[in-house]
Amino acid sequence: MTATIDTLLADARLTVTPRRGTDVAAALRRLAADASRRTPATEVNRAAQAGQRLSVVCRWVLNEPDAAAHVAKIAEGPERGPLTEDELDVDGALVYACLLHLTGHPESAQFWWQLAAGAGSRAAAYCLHLHHLSLGESKRARHWFHQLTHSMADTTPPDAAFLDGLEIFARYVRANGYGAHAPTGRLESEVHRLAARAPHSSVIVARPDKQLVARLQEFTERR
Repeated sequence: MTATIDTLLADARLTVTPRRGTDVAAALRRLAADASRRTPATEVNRAAQAGQRLSVVCRWVLNEPDAAAHVAKIAEGPERGPLTEDELDVDGALVYACLLHLTGHPESAQFWWQLAAGAGSRAAAYCLHLHHLSLGESKRARHWFHQLTHSMADTTPPDAAFLDGLEIFARYVRANGYGAHAPTGRLESEVHRLAARAPHSSVIVARPDKQLVARLQEFTERR
């Protein structure tokens, strides 16, 4: 689920030259200095671009062939109680969050991205960075970008060349479109059904169920 950006860039026929010895900390300082010079209009445009980029990433995640299999690992069942740390499938939480985002449940998506990021998912941390950036929440966006590039000790952080490649891919998609499908009506209806079951809250914290997993499996197989 996590190492396919090179394939995406290759499909887009864009060449990204890796940078050697890149100082990610220095790059972050340059980003912060650039942010301090932004005008309000630039900030609005930046937020809009972050939202577009987040939708691209979510559609990419949701269209992965094993997306439904990962969500099935966190789905509720007759012998399953509350989701525990040991049972958490990180990619399942990431896919579920992306589905929630694409079907109009951003607060619920944030909850599940945070679960995945807390378990070490850099992809989820990047989604949270874009999510907060799209809301104009710069401080929180910077926090998750720092988590992405520095604070997850169990995996190797992406270097600046990787992040540059992701930016190039996002610009290519904005200009040329992207073949990954958005959720269908049937799949979207399953999410709304779960949302209606959420007690006293607009945030979906309950596990997905087998019915939603079945619709997601149909969605990924129809391509």
